[in-house]
Parts: sequence; structure tokens; C-alpha cells
Amino acid sequence: MSNGKDANAAQKVNESMYHALIYATVLEMQAMMTFQHDDITNAGNTMKSAQEVCQRELHSLIKSPKCLKGASHVHLEGGVSFGMGAFNLEYGLSLLRDGAMGMNLRSMLCALLLLCYYTFLTFILGTGEGEVAEAESLLKPFRLHYPRGAIFLFFAGRTEEIKGNIDEAVALFEDGCKAQQAWKQFHHMCYWELMWCFTYKRMWKMAYFYADLLSQESRWSKAMYVYMKAAYLSMLPKDEARPFGEDEVDLFRQVPTLKQKIAGKSPPTEKFAIRKARRYKAQRPIKLPMMYMWNGFSMISKRPELTEGMMQTLVDAERSLQESPENMFSVDDCCLIHLLKGLCFKNQGDLQAAEKSFNQVFASEKKIKFDHYLVPNTLVELSLLYIDLGRRDEAIKLLHKAKHNYKEYSMESRTQFRVHAALAKLKADPEEDDTHL
Repeated sequence: MSNGKDANAAQKVNESMYHALIYATVLEMQAMMTFQHDDITNAGNTMKSAQEVCQRELHSLIKSPKCLKGASHVHLEGGVSFGMGAFNLEYGLSLLRDGAMGMNLRSMLCALLLLCYYTFLTFILGTGEGEVAEAESLLKPFRLHYPRGAIFLFFAGRTEEIKGNIDEAVALFEDGCKAQQAWKQFHHMCYWELMWCFTYKRMWKMAYFYADLLSQESRWSKAMYVYMKAAYLSMLPKDEARPFGEDEVDLFRQVPTLKQKIAGKSPPTEKFAIRKARRYKAQRPIKLPMMYMWNGFSMISKRPELTEGMMQTLVDAERSLQESPENMFSVDDCCLIHLLKGLCFKNQGDLQAAEKSFNQVFASEKKIKFDHYLVPNTLVELSLLYIDLGRRDEAIKLLHKAKHNYKEYSMESRTQFRVHAALAKLKADPEEDDTHL
């Protein structure tokens, strides 16, 4: 009986656009929550099948000359643009743009999805540039119509943040919080961005304040929030009073106990935070890898004073590391500093020093014991540097090496997305195998 039901369900998924979309959407939601490679691949393949069903049934229908077009047809087209645009990146972007520009029920949804793509996906999972001009163009009419619209204030803040205008971003995020009080989860989005804004400014207590608010109010990732609280406290001088009497050692120890599972799996960001928190038992760890994972060094690339501040933080950390007794984490921490200093050198325009700093990571590759994510990510950063220098072939080789030669490391999915984005930027074959490198 069960086999018959399963077969019937499978048939409906293959033939009915409603069943296909619902099933694919559930898998897509699971992939977004877990961010695991297998879930992402499964959701992507299922969504492609669903798209074929929808295209066959609906998209073909509305484009047919036989289709009767009544007063509500524009809204039907908007729905199709939104639905298909959301799940077909290349063709879908043009559909979403069409949907956003139209006057239909889903034009705002199309615009919001595009804004997420321009200000988050292309930035965090891409080459760290974002698509600011496109985001600002989309935002302009909505900002005029809804000047106090919280969601548009948020995306305006995000756009300013990417441009390096941190103070302007802070003001917009704060305005977004003031604009409405009913949707507390929206406040949490603003708190998260405010936390990073103050991180870039090295205002550790303010960053701690927003991490603390998140740890109290948001249930998305307690482990991440507590880790960030501990990290900010540990950036303060040892003799400086801690807010609320909290102690970073106790907070770091709490992080592993706060791990949660979504769809049976722990989010990669939590796993990363837990690994870093456990290191505190051995020494005072470097606190900026999470900023790197969110492409924070690209955020400050247009602000020399912010880059200089981060460089000073890294120089101080390097000096402290050199003065401390060597332990099992020393090489890993040294390589992390080289990676982050390389990014600062790049921001400062000293590309030769940046290349040298990245190469120092490769020189210690075989000595790295825990932070195996460092080498593939450094390969990506060096390839982006080579792109800026016009050394295309060398960049492609490094990207393929990062893609094929390294597996099972922290935040691997994010790195693979960035590799794909860089190869796409170079119009290179993403499937070319250079494992002999």
C-alpha cells in the first residue's frame, strides 16, 4: 500500500505544477536552513524538475496567443515572473526584473527578492562586490512611495554598508527599527547588520550590545550570538570592565551547549563558531574569522581608516601570538593572520604585499592542523587578486585547485559558491578539472 502511495505521489510531482512546486519549495527551505551541499544539490535538481513542469503548464499558457487576457492577466504574469524567476538564476533574473518593474500584485515581491540577490547573495557568496547600482535603482521608486517603509530602509542601509558608508548605514538600520514595532524579527535583521557595522568601526562594546540583544530575543542561532558576544568582550583590554559583568571565558564555554539542528543538521555557521569557541581553552583566539566569512573586509575596502584600524588589530594579534608559547593552534592562527593581513594589504592597494601574505599561508599548508578552510579560501582571495592584476590564466588555475583539491572543511559550501562566482566572472569553464595542480 505504501509503495502505491509513493508511486502516486511521485507521479503527481512529475505532472502537477502544484505538487511539484510545493515539494521543491520544501526542499529549498531545508537547503536554505541547513546550507549543506547535499541538500542544496537535491533542492536545486528538484526545483529544476518543478520548473520544467511549470514552464510546460503555465508559462507556455500565458505566452500562447490563444490565452484569454482579462483585467487580472497582468497579475498572473507577475506571479509567473516571481515564481520562475526565484528558481532559475540566469533566466530568472530577467523575469524578476520584468516583474519588479510591472504594476502587479507581485512586483514588490520580485523587487525584494532581487534586492536580497544584489545585496546579500552576490556579496557574501560572490566575489565581495555586490551589485549596488542595480539595488539603488530598484530601491528608488519604493523609497519615494514608502519613505518610512522599514524593509526599504533596511535594504537602503545594506546598500550604504556595501558602499563603505558605515555611519549612513547605521542611521538607516536604526530608522528601520523605529519605523515599526510589530515585526520583531525584522528588528533582529537590523541588529545583525548594526553589529557588523560597529565591528568594522572596532567599537567592540556597541557590537557586543547588538549581539547581546540578538542572544536574548532571536532564536535563529544562539550559539552564533553568544560566540560573537564572547569575541567582542575578548577584544577589550583585560583590565576593562565587562558589560553586565559577563565573562568571555564562560561565554565561549557555553557556545557548544547551544548547538541546534535544523532538518537534522547543524548550520555550518554554528559548527564554525563552535570550533572557534573550543579553542579558547588553549589560548586567546583570533576573533576576526567570522568577519571574513561574511566578507567584512570587502565592506571596509573603500574606507582606508577602517582598513588601517583592522590592520592594527591584526598586527597586535600577531605580536601577541609571537610572544606567547607555541601550542597546537599556533600555525593555524598565524596562517589566519596572514590571510586577513593580505586582505588589508589589498584594500590598501599594496598588491605585492598582499600576494606575499597569501603565499605565506600556502607555505605552511602541511602544518595546518585544524583550520583547513584557510588554504582553499586563500586560493580564492589570491585568484581575485590575480583578476585585478589581469593574470586571468593564473586566477583560473587557482580557482580550479580550490574547487577540486579540497573537501570536508568548514563553510565549504560558501567557498564553492565564491569559486563558481569568480569563474563566472572570468567566463571560465566551471567543470574543468585541474586536480593535477
